[in-house]
Amino acid sequence: MAYQSIWYFTNIPKEIVDIIERDLTEQFDPQLHESRVGGGGGGVLDTDKRNAKNAWVPTNHWIAGFLWHYVCRANRENFLYDLTNIDGEALQYTVYGEGEYYGWHNDAGLVGQYKPLSAGNRGHGGEILQDFVNENCEKVRKLSFSLQLSDPDEYEGGNFQLMDEGGKSYFAPRQRGALILFDSRSQHRVLPVKKGVRKSIVGWTVGPRWK
Repeated sequence: MAYQSIWYFTNIPKEIVDIIERDLTEQFDPQLHESRVGGGGGGVLDTDKRNAKNAWVPTNHWIAGFLWHYVCRANRENFLYDLTNIDGEALQYTVYGEGEYYGWHNDAGLVGQYKPLSAGNRGHGGEILQDFVNENCEKVRKLSFSLQLSDPDEYEGGNFQLMDEGGKSYFAPRQRGALILFDSRSQHRVLPVKKGVRKSIVGWTVGPRWK
């Protein structure tokens, strides 16, 4: 029987995590913006639901290859889902400051469906249109993951909480370098940060619709 969530204590050397965090800070902190709810880089601002900041890291960044190894390993060992790629070919670098949080949600609702766009030939003025394949063969989010970047001593609160199918909640590890992977249909949240800053890298993998 597969577990709904698993995590790896990756034992990444502290120096490597330092490099990851420094690289993201230098390259992507200037791009941080208020997090939105729903639809990848789109969505709407709803601070009652989500109050945080994030930036988008393209998958040609070296960290994506490292994370993809663990995603594939977790899928092979536990989930056995039909996966194709990381949603939107981007990771989300997320920063929670004091008082910031993300309420209960799942990653696999209709707004999470991956619908790649293509330049069709059915419109005028160079509009971006969905072609027949995109309209009829959407991919959906199946497996979500989060890499802990902050040391647990650097912040208070901010626990990552998941809910199982029976409605029982549990907390994921806070250890720096821990990678949490879970079914994208799972309810989860980040509790308010009481002090300090919590940083993580979040991503979603997609595959063909469930059959």
